[in-house]
Amino acid sequence: MKPFRIPRWSFTNCCGHYWSCKAPAAPRSSGTSRRDFFKTAAAGAAGLAAMVGLKDSAEAQVRVFPPPPPAVSPIEGLIDFHNHCAPDAFGRAVDDDEMAQLYLARKIEAVVLKNHVALTADRAWLVRKHNPGIKAFGGVTLNGAAGGINPEAVQWMWRMQGGYGRVVWLPTFDADNHVKHFKDAPEGIKVVGSDGKALPALREVLKVCAQQKLVLCTGHASPTEVLAIVEAARDMGVDRVVVTHAEFEVVNMTVEQMKKAASMGAKMEIDAMGPLMGPNAHLAFMRHSPTSARRATRRSPTATPCSSPASWPRASRRTRSRSWAARCPASS
Repeated sequence: MKPFRIPRWSFTNCCGHYWSCKAPAAPRSSGTSRRDFFKTAAAGAAGLAAMVGLKDSAEAQVRVFPPPPPAVSPIEGLIDFHNHCAPDAFGRAVDDDEMAQLYLARKIEAVVLKNHVALTADRAWLVRKHNPGIKAFGGVTLNGAAGGINPEAVQWMWRMQGGYGRVVWLPTFDADNHVKHFKDAPEGIKVVGSDGKALPALREVLKVCAQQKLVLCTGHASPTEVLAIVEAARDMGVDRVVVTHAEFEVVNMTVEQMKKAASMGAKMEIDAMGPLMGPNAHLAFMRHSPTSARRATRRSPTATPCSSPASWPRASRRTRSRSWAARCPASS
């Protein structure tokens, strides 16, 4: 195969195709005359003149190339505040250490490990040990596995070695709002009474959060419950409150409700996964009707299998993360 060469006097586009003139014939191997020399020189001059006339076209051609990679990682210095990794009761795409290596390479500053059924304060300690340079934090989710709205679970969480247990999530898939929304059960774990006020057990949890400067996340509460939780947290002195994926289907706050929560000091966690769901989703487990979303992945043994056949329910391999442009929960 002949080497690919671009004659200096011809303008070519980004694919190497000639713009306006034919490729010149191969040079003679010997006996170049003076006449040939002048022909070549004239052709070169004409080519240069043509290139001047094609200046605008040449500039336009350059602009079809994609921009170079950013000099600085777009997530450098951020914190992923909601990250689900393996091992878990549900299928996940990567484990804790794999996640940490991916984030270290992209210069993310910190990550918060979340699990619906198990403590992650201890896992944060291990992530830091195995992956020096990343700030990992964990916490506890007050689902049924933790005893529900259990102040003792919160107390033992923040005491875990290293002090990296900094986040308390109120009930998620065991929340009263969640199970009723997806028709999973007649009722779930309540955080707000019939009077619209925070229950005494929740106030005990808020007291611990205020004393230890923990981050309180509202879980899968309804919009009205979220506002009651945020108000109670503010009154109890909790100054680090996050509304868990405020736009997610099961929470589904309006803009006005989010503004009201923000006016009381809460931060909105915006879910990047929600917009990816629907009938045209690239992953099979995300192509479902809104009302059957969680039942399909949580309960059905015939759902898309994950990497480990021993884990049931067999949900799709996935990781869910959200980037919150804030610093580490223990740094302020």
